[in-house]
This record gives sequence, structure tokens and C-alpha cells, in this order.
Amino acid sequence: MSDDVSADRPAPAHIAIIMDGNGRWARRRGQPRAFGHRKGVETVRRIVEGTGDLGVKHLTLFSFSTENWRRPADEIGALFELMKHYIAADLDGLARRGVKIRILGSREGLREDVSDMIRRAEARTADNTAFHLNIAFNYGGRDEIVRASRAIAEAAQKGELDPARLDEGAFGTWLDTAESPDVDLMIRTSGEQRISNFLLWQAAYAELMFVDTLWPDFTIDQLADAIDAYKTRSRRYGGLDAGAA
Repeated sequence: MSDDVSADRPAPAHIAIIMDGNGRWARRRGQPRAFGHRKGVETVRRIVEGTGDLGVKHLTLFSFSTENWRRPADEIGALFELMKHYIAADLDGLARRGVKIRILGSREGLREDVSDMIRRAEARTADNTAFHLNIAFNYGGRDEIVRASRAIAEAAQKGELDPARLDEGAFGTWLDTAESPDVDLMIRTSGEQRISNFLLWQAAYAELMFVDTLWPDFTIDQLADAIDAYKTRSRRYGGLDAGAA
């Protein structure tokens, strides 16, 4: 496909990133994993600041999964503190730039100070529309689908919803990402090639890209390269390529 053709194609409306490799980045430097997570937050800041300039309106970052509770308690505590620090330090600037923040995932089991921070960030940016930043925290794709299904069942039981009228579009409104379109491009850093229970419903037809770079070293230029590569792909959604016989 020619560069001219791909240049005419739109950027992905929604990019999701599995930010992998903080621990390995730190280990290669003889540092504890928490050091890698701190450097990873610096990368988050750079990517969030630059993504909108690439024509993308929705960015979802996988920060802490429901499976991450199996990690050592001190690492979990450090991750929680980093989450709080990032939001506290950047909230005013994000709000002024029109960024709407949404924290995806279950709120159960979170420390009260973290829950308060989440509510504050979402309330402060609730009316913004320039850019949507979703942070998946205490998130699992299967858990999200189960939570949505449970809420739908409860609504049907109360007579608030007719199950016969439930279709894929309606189901999507019960998910954590109800205000974002389906994922167009999913990127995983660090060289691992799996999606790890991330946005299972929303990424059904996403283009997948796996890069070897560890997350702390990932740059906005690499994101721009991924977007350029995305534009060259033919997205068929189960149908035939437009040029197929």
C-alpha cells in the first residue's frame, strides 16, 4: 500500500496500551522494581501529553490488573502511591487542557484514600471533552464483563430493562468504557505477545502491535510510528478486503 493512501487514512480514535516492562527495566540497572515503576510514570506523562497531537481522542492505559494483587505487598503499595502522586501532580494541568479522566476497574478492595482520589479526578474533569484518558486500575476484562452482566441482570429483575432488547451496542453502555469507542489499536511494550485480560470486549477487532521496548523507554515517536503502521493495515471486521476478488 502506498504512503499516499495510508496518509489519507484517519488515526485510530482509541488506542489502548499495556505498559509492560517496568520491573525488567529496573532489574537491568540493578534497581528495585519500584524504581522502574517511577520511571514508567514519567513515560505515562510524556505519552499522555503527546497523544492528542497525533489525532487520537481516546487513550486507555493498563496500570494495575486484578491479577496484580498477587504481587508483594510493598510493590502494590508503591503502585498505589504512584497512582496517587500522578493524579495529584497532573490533575490541574490535565483539567485545564480539557482532558476527561476515567478510572476503569472495580472499586472494591481499594484503599479509601485511593478511592477518594479517583472520585476527585473524575468529578473534576467530568465535563471535559477534548481528550479522554482512561486508566485501568484494579481492572480485568473478564471481571468487567461479569460486573456489567450482573448490573444488567439486576436491572432486568427490577423491570428497568427488557432482555429482549439487549444487543451488542446496548451491552457496551454497561461497560467501564461506555464513553469511548471500541479500541482501534492495542500496543504492548516489552516484547510479550499477549493481551493479558485487557479490554476483551472492546478490543474484539483491534489491530495488535507488540514492541520490544520496555515501557520506561517508550517514546512518543514510537507511538507515532505505530499509528503510521496502523494506517497501512486493512481492517475488514470479518469481511473481505476491498481489493479481494
